[in-house]
Amino acid sequence: MTNTGLSSPLAEPLVLPGGTRLRNRVVHASMSTFMSDDSHVTDRLIRYFANRAQGGAGAVVTEPLSMARHQRVWDRVRVWNDDNLDGLTRWAQAVDRYDSRLFGQIQDPGRARHESGRSFNAIGPSRLADDLSWSMPRELSAGEIRELIDDFAASSARLHRCGFAGVEFSAGHGHLFHQFLSPQSNVRTDEFGGDWNGRTRFLRELIEAIRAQCPRHFAIGLKLPGDDGVPGGIGPDEAALVTSMLTRSGDVDYVCFAQGSHARSLEMHVPDRFGERVPYAGLIRRLRESANGVPVMALGRITDPAEAEAILERGEAELIGLGRTLVADPAWLDKALAGRAHDIRYCVSCNTCWDTIITYNRPIACINNPRVAEADEVDFKPPRAPEKKRVAVVGAGVAGLEAAWVAAARGHDVTVFGASREPGGKAHLRSHLPGGETITSVYDYQFVAAQRAGARFELGRRAGIDDIREFRPDEVILATGATHSVPSWVPAEYAESGLIPDINTAMAELLRHPSRQPGSAVIFDMDQGEGTYAAAEMLATVFERVAIITPRESIAQEVSLVTRQGFLRRLALARVRVLTLCEPVIGEAFETEGRLEYRNVYSGEAGFIDDIAFLAYATPRVPDISLLGPLQRHGIPTRLVGDCRTGRGILAATADGHEAGNAV
Repeated sequence: MTNTGLSSPLAEPLVLPGGTRLRNRVVHASMSTFMSDDSHVTDRLIRYFANRAQGGAGAVVTEPLSMARHQRVWDRVRVWNDDNLDGLTRWAQAVDRYDSRLFGQIQDPGRARHESGRSFNAIGPSRLADDLSWSMPRELSAGEIRELIDDFAASSARLHRCGFAGVEFSAGHGHLFHQFLSPQSNVRTDEFGGDWNGRTRFLRELIEAIRAQCPRHFAIGLKLPGDDGVPGGIGPDEAALVTSMLTRSGDVDYVCFAQGSHARSLEMHVPDRFGERVPYAGLIRRLRESANGVPVMALGRITDPAEAEAILERGEAELIGLGRTLVADPAWLDKALAGRAHDIRYCVSCNTCWDTIITYNRPIACINNPRVAEADEVDFKPPRAPEKKRVAVVGAGVAGLEAAWVAAARGHDVTVFGASREPGGKAHLRSHLPGGETITSVYDYQFVAAQRAGARFELGRRAGIDDIREFRPDEVILATGATHSVPSWVPAEYAESGLIPDINTAMAELLRHPSRQPGSAVIFDMDQGEGTYAAAEMLATVFERVAIITPRESIAQEVSLVTRQGFLRRLALARVRVLTLCEPVIGEAFETEGRLEYRNVYSGEAGFIDDIAFLAYATPRVPDISLLGPLQRHGIPTRLVGDCRTGRGILAATADGHEAGNAV
């Protein structure tokens, strides 16, 4: 950090134009949690937001709420009638208890959809299909628009009566308000279209309606498009004009800027670890000049306290909006102000949280925070165990390290056995591939926390049953991972000799000699995970030609949409060939000429890739449980965590290890 303690600009209070006082400059940006129950407020939902307030956030913006009568969806808290008055009041009180302000978000997707399939109930300013899902909206009439304004304003007044401090309009990301603002999606010729005055009318009249029903200190925030990445849409110049028009009345309390839209630019919505840090700082600086003195909130992959402080110190914004960062560690600010930045569990910008809520419709989760929304989540310290045990953790990957630090912090005598000289397991390998740099913060935190708690490490040797028995453990936590299964097209002699290795083995070897090489590199993809495509990106910097062969109809189906878009774009720009519905054939041409044949899985039609210099497979993984039988035969209680339970990702590894560390 550039400053420490209460001298940090992050700790300075701010009074919004309407009079609402924020105790500091950090705001939890809106993120869906999927923690409501059939449109009702739940204790878990309240706890999630209260935890962010307890951890230091001066204000908290809710996930999108059901604020209009047509929004009859199970996963959003209903505000358009009195069903939730008690829950809304308890929600506001829980946040207010920590001198933090709660803002409700007003949003409607309109024609936008980022789940599979099309929406057949979509609405929009014009009969133009969504650029991503191709959903065709029903064009709203002027009367229906004003009905929406009435609903949104009445619901805002209801939030005020329940103790909320304000509302935020989600007018970016390609949602309904954004669709009205954009010339690309709004081709109306009536009063709600035609020119910038018409396209901004929906929002201007909504601001006026809320001001008519709520006192001036009830804050209104605007999340506006900064650059939607859509030709004919809203770029920086258009964003500056819209910002100026919507802030000049003096009725707005803060503005922030969202990027991307429901198009191929959706990946801009939540910038990931494959791009630069704080990627929108320059755009925010530029747009701030158009805000008519209204406070600006900076958004976009701000993960480190020093980054946030620098933005404030340079006068580029008055507020710092943190979404994923506070999912990873709700005590981010309190730790930073106490000079404990080293204790922060940092967001790695992997977008797993986005994936859990959007792809799987499950409550928000984080690979670096296994206690999201738990009562003791904020600055979690494991409770002391009632009885001290000798615990052996076999495996120093993410699952094993998480189990080790938690168990050691609970007072157990913990020894970690790791086959590699470096902690982190497969995550350590992943950290050396494109987009992997931030992942070190996951296992670095675990490793340091385990050492601080007194755990011992035996790294650089593969522990056998005799090594473990010599330790005389009361319990063993087995975190030995998994290995890629050998696909059927690989001849047995090739698999045994390692001539055709799995992707992890191959990339570990390549990283020792990463210089430019001639020939073609091929990955057989039955994994569909992001590590496979990161490997392909690196191969494109080493070999003359790179190809991915998969028996599926497409690639990257196991990664979130925003991450997938980035991979597809980067692989296309790197000229990586993607051969779908195909499998390799190892025949005489491969053995004698280095020429790989592949065939369509349906038609059998063949093709060839010449001059093979690299061939590896990424496939479903087989758990390594070779130690389980011997441990059981010796009567040693054993818990399986991470991939040695079943091959999954880091989210499951952290969760498994955390649970095991608390259970021993």
